[in-house]
Amino acid sequence: MSLKIAILGFGLTGRLTALALAKEHQLSVFEQDDEHASNSAGSVAAAMLAPLAESVLCEQDLALQGLNSIIRWQQILRELDDAVYFQQTGSLVVAHQQDKGDLQSFVSRLKPLESYQAQALVGTQITDLEPELAGRFHQGVYLPCEGQLDNQAFYCASFKKLTSQGVQFNFGCKVELNAHQVNGQSYDYVFDCRGLGAKQAEPLLRGVRGEVARLYAPEVNLTRPIRLMHPRYPIYIAPKPNHQFVIGATEIESQDRGKVTVRSTLELLSAAYTVHSGFAEGRIESLQSGLRPAFADNRPKVTKQGRVISINGLYRHGYLLAPQVVDDAVSLIAKG
Repeated sequence: MSLKIAILGFGLTGRLTALALAKEHQLSVFEQDDEHASNSAGSVAAAMLAPLAESVLCEQDLALQGLNSIIRWQQILRELDDAVYFQQTGSLVVAHQQDKGDLQSFVSRLKPLESYQAQALVGTQITDLEPELAGRFHQGVYLPCEGQLDNQAFYCASFKKLTSQGVQFNFGCKVELNAHQVNGQSYDYVFDCRGLGAKQAEPLLRGVRGEVARLYAPEVNLTRPIRLMHPRYPIYIAPKPNHQFVIGATEIESQDRGKVTVRSTLELLSAAYTVHSGFAEGRIESLQSGLRPAFADNRPKVTKQGRVISINGLYRHGYLLAPQVVDDAVSLIAKG
């Protein structure tokens, strides 16, 4: 039976929820931003799919869910009309000699995930994986099974797909949610995917700041995500198509929505330069900051109150966990 459903928020979880429901139901999407949802955490993110690396900071069950979500991502992307870059060739974790202790600490906290485990590397093995890092690092770790996707391409392709499926969009729109009514209109179900926009309904939410630089660096030919261990500013470098790179820090416990600071910019770009000197001639395309929604336990939460289903608290695991979390949320319709 086709249902009349409202989706609040058109960030990552809002898009995945709409894609899961659009074939069978009549959807209305409400988003206070435009169709790009540039202020959403999913728009700013590097979109890395890193269950092994994230196991250092989350429980094992979440990391295992991340493995399942990587499979779901491939299914989701195949259903879009436009191709979206997806890669699953593992990731590389490195450290300079003086930071060897930070690398060892990271490895000691990794959790076993089915048959996947970290593989210790010496300099020549690092070179085999990433030739342009030859001579730069003498110790590292390879994390198999990990991958990434192009979040900007996914945002564009998902909007195009949903538009072709007849989804009604309401952009630049503030919402008033009253039970299962949105701005006075009744719906069979409402999916609240607003992240920190739902803080009034979820007062225990907090924002965790992330900052990224997007560069065009034609002299750099890294082929997989790289993580640099550092005692003060560990960074990741995620290569995207056409010599685009997303460089970011892991997290900052701050709810500041302001622009990226000079200090953060210098730390991000200086650390990236120590990984590959070719970044010196790169062009900065954007500097962005965003707030990830998180609860005190840093675990995602799906709740159902009447006909309102809320998805929130994905913390820094958005792309890693969102497909699985959204599937769980959508399944509540059949149970309800």
